[in-house]
Amino acid sequence: MKQATYIFLGCVITYLFFSFAYPKKEGASELLTIGTKAPLPEYSMLDISGEKLTLADVKKDKGLLVVFSCNTCPFVIAWEDRYQTVSALCKELNIGMIAINSNEAKRDGEDSIKKMKAHAKEKNYNFYYTVDENSKLAKAFGATKTPQIFLFDNKLSLVYTGAIDDNLKNAKGVQKHYLKNALSNLANGIKIDPESTKALGCSIKKVKTEK
Repeated sequence: MKQATYIFLGCVITYLFFSFAYPKKEGASELLTIGTKAPLPEYSMLDISGEKLTLADVKKDKGLLVVFSCNTCPFVIAWEDRYQTVSALCKELNIGMIAINSNEAKRDGEDSIKKMKAHAKEKNYNFYYTVDENSKLAKAFGATKTPQIFLFDNKLSLVYTGAIDDNLKNAKGVQKHYLKNALSNLANGIKIDPESTKALGCSIKKVKTEK
C-alpha cells in the first residue's frame, strides 16, 4: 500500500515539475471547436496590397472564410487551383474570404511579403492574402497546417473547419466537396454536415524560437 502511495506521489511531483518547467507556449491554443468565436477579430494584418486588414473588416453579411496558406507547400499547390472557384462562390454568397500566411520562420525567404505578392500575381489571387506576424493568429486558432480551413457565420462563430475537399491530387475526381457544401449551406441556413474534417498539409512554420 505504501509503495503504491509513493508511486502516486512521485507521478504527481513529476507532473507538477514538468508543468512549471515547460509551461504551455504563450499564445498557443487548442484547435478551435465548432461554435467557438473567431479569436482576435480586430488583429491587424498587412495584405499584399499594402492595406491593413482585420478579420472583422473582411467578414461579409453571410460570414467569413479563413484559409491558412503559404507559397510553397506541396499541399497548397495541389489544392490551390480550387482557390479561385471558392473565391467566386464566396463572392456570390456574400461571404468574405482571406488567406493568411503564418510561416513566420520563413518570412525572410519563400514566405516574405515580396514573394507573397509574386505568388498571388502568378496564381491570379482575387482575395486578400495577409501576413500573420509571429504566427499570432495561427496560434490563437490552433491552426497547424497549410492549407487549413476555418469558416465562420456572420456572428463569427465557427461552423466548419478542416479540408477543402476529399481529393488533393485531382479536382475533377472530388467526391466530397466539404468546403463548397459548407459555404452553400451557411448562406442558405442549412445545417453543415460534416462540420469538421481532417486538415492535410504542411506544418505552419512558426517563429524560430519555438521548440
